[in-house]
Amino acid sequence: MESSLFAMLAMFSCPITAVLIVVAVIYNLLVYRRNQADNVFSTIDVMLKRRYDLIPNLVETVKGYARHEKETFEKVAGIRAKAISEGTSANEKVNLDGEMKSALGRIFAIAENYPALKADGQFLNLQKNLTEMEEQIAAARRAYNAAVTDFNNSCEMFPTNIFASMFGFQKKNLFQISDNEKQPVKATI
Repeated sequence: MESSLFAMLAMFSCPITAVLIVVAVIYNLLVYRRNQADNVFSTIDVMLKRRYDLIPNLVETVKGYARHEKETFEKVAGIRAKAISEGTSANEKVNLDGEMKSALGRIFAIAENYPALKADGQFLNLQKNLTEMEEQIAAARRAYNAAVTDFNNSCEMFPTNIFASMFGFQKKNLFQISDNEKQPVKATI
């Protein structure tokens, strides 16, 4: 009698244990992919902060040559202030990054109309640093989008989608080019 009870317990505990192992593996996969995406976003956040730290110097340099572009400079300062403020969400940072990229393109387009500015050593150094920073940000965006795609696929594909829903995992937004960024930069002088 005792051996049949033990056999029945073993028979029921093996499938339950297997199901628990599968659930744990899927949960850990979702956590891993979410953390991977968050880690890459943190890298982008640090790079954006470095870019935002360079911007005041660039604006001040260009201001000396193009004083009548006050609106452009104020827009850049406003975007920067929003981007570095506490409490800015990841989605807001993504949107502000697109706006900043467009505004910086406008500043560089303005600079094209001032040969003395284009020859200024400080401006050239800032432009070089920002160009390098933009390349690093673009590479980090690609890595972020790859990590987010893996995470989102896990949240949407069977069977992990069931567990993602059960455990409250939600899709993340990709870095995408805004409609504004798709337009050519226009400089009005």
